[in-house]
Amino acid sequence: MKRISLLALSAMMAVVVGCGGGQETGSGDSAALSGTVRVDGSSTVFPITEAVAEEFLGAHRGVRVTVGVSGTGGGFKKFVLGETDINDASRLIKGKEQSKCDENGIEYVELPVAFDGISVVVNPANDFVDHLTTEELKKIWQPGSTVNNWKDVRPGWPDQPLKLYGPGVDSGTFDYFTEAINGKSQACRSDFTASEDDNVLVRGVSGDKNSLGFFGFAYYAENKDQLKLVPVDGGDGPVAPSLETINRGAYKPLARPIFIYVNRVALDRPEVEAFVDFYLANAPALTAEVGYVPLPAAVYDLVQKRVTNRVTGSALSGKDLAGSSLEDLLR
Repeated sequence: MKRISLLALSAMMAVVVGCGGGQETGSGDSAALSGTVRVDGSSTVFPITEAVAEEFLGAHRGVRVTVGVSGTGGGFKKFVLGETDINDASRLIKGKEQSKCDENGIEYVELPVAFDGISVVVNPANDFVDHLTTEELKKIWQPGSTVNNWKDVRPGWPDQPLKLYGPGVDSGTFDYFTEAINGKSQACRSDFTASEDDNVLVRGVSGDKNSLGFFGFAYYAENKDQLKLVPVDGGDGPVAPSLETINRGAYKPLARPIFIYVNRVALDRPEVEAFVDFYLANAPALTAEVGYVPLPAAVYDLVQKRVTNRVTGSALSGKDLAGSSLEDLLR
């Protein structure tokens, strides 16, 4: 995928600032900003945060941004202790993570940044899988499943072994997939190749003709020549994830928003506030560039207001994210 050039992005930023009241930016302001921004968490959100960090560092060379990938759950383990400033998350914060934040005096600002569609993929040599229903996915992935052969999935499919690849248990994508398909987060068979690194899963599926796996849409988009996308039938006919089907809500039930969680105290540091403001201002362009679906402009406006007003806590926990608009929920 092509990356936006720093020169072009800087030009766009200059136009926006110029239209916003005559403020000026220059090398002096950029050079004056210093410090470290510590980010960890979801491998799904990582491509967006990495793209933002690269462009941000080009404009603010005095700031160091570290971006780790330990999975949503692994990142939250650090975030609730105050060890990181920002957690990339491909799901909402869990109750036990919220409790840890409360115990440790960690307030946070919850910020949706994009839409994703969990992509189900097989090896390109697979010439018989045209789609999978959510019932078939449950049959494959449910706890105690004995499906180890493609012929067990659907009558008429060949007598070939089925090798499964998926995110690890610290992954928010794993949490969301298991809840959407199996009815309960973390409810899943255990005999599959798991990794918190989606690139490992890509290599596994692309190198095994009998494989089936799932991960974030951006990793499919980046490697589409090595993978075959499987449309999913959630009850209204097979639908493949794409920027269009994810955006209009047609890819059900595996489309979901993805987030960053920002430590409220850290947000008062100039380098963290500047990074988060930069993130939200450039998220529409950079999100699309790395293969995800930007949020509507009205949602980004509401999200920015949460930062400006330091609105802490979760606005979305316990809400039906698939059945409501983010704009309505955030209002």
